[in-house]
Amino acid sequence: MDSTTAKKAAGASSPELADKIILYFVDHGVQILIAIVLMGVGVIIARWAGNLVHRWLKAKAFDEPVSNLIVKVVKLLIVGFIGIMALGQMGVQITPLIAGIGVAGVGASLAMQGLLGNLVAGLTIIFSKPFTIGEYIEIVGANGQVTDIALFSTTLLHADNSRVLVPNRKFVGEILHNYGHVRQLDMSVGVAYDTDLPLAFSVVNDILQQNPAVLQEPPPVVGIVALNDSSIAVAIKPWVKVEDVAPAQAAIYRAVIERFREWKIEIPFPHRDVHLLNPLP
Repeated sequence: MDSTTAKKAAGASSPELADKIILYFVDHGVQILIAIVLMGVGVIIARWAGNLVHRWLKAKAFDEPVSNLIVKVVKLLIVGFIGIMALGQMGVQITPLIAGIGVAGVGASLAMQGLLGNLVAGLTIIFSKPFTIGEYIEIVGANGQVTDIALFSTTLLHADNSRVLVPNRKFVGEILHNYGHVRQLDMSVGVAYDTDLPLAFSVVNDILQQNPAVLQEPPPVVGIVALNDSSIAVAIKPWVKVEDVAPAQAAIYRAVIERFREWKIEIPFPHRDVHLLNPLP
């Protein structure tokens, strides 16, 4: 076949394809219109059903991640069902289409193993609840307050307001430290060996009672934690809410310095005695 013949064949095929498309729209115009109306009605019904289910789950005090997941599944099922009805109305054979979707799903699952792993892990987190929104957690290489639990990742908020997105598969099968909604500050201050310890403990306890961020239940822990070379280390371990960790720690340290100066309680610095073996005359 020469180039002239090929051009004629190509020119003939284009009108034939256009004629087929026009003929399809002419023969199935009403069905296509009905399918579009069905899809619009399906979207409206999905939104209405989603809002209804969300209100019901909220009344039953379901967790927000679980509620969002159930609402999304309900909307997806409704839209998918209406979509299949619309395709059938347009004359599309549903059985081969479903079989093709199944084959494509198998190939897609092999290509997206990491993504599916995050999805399965996200469902595990949502239903097993190893942590919830608002709690402070720590895993290997990441820590922060949980602000969002999605199907594929979890968002952690750091004290500097930066956010970390952790793939959900990192939480499954790994060591997870969940602090909950409160944290215990790990603070200490050194006092001289000749200090009146009951007085020092009383001053620290008074500081903790006056700080509004410090929780009185569980009670704060104040006591000797170590005997250093130049000082006695006094532990200060109050409980505060997760969001109050940094402000409370700064305020407590400032108050300790000011009150210790007021009560003449010494915070010593390291001392060294130097002995000269051969002093000059």
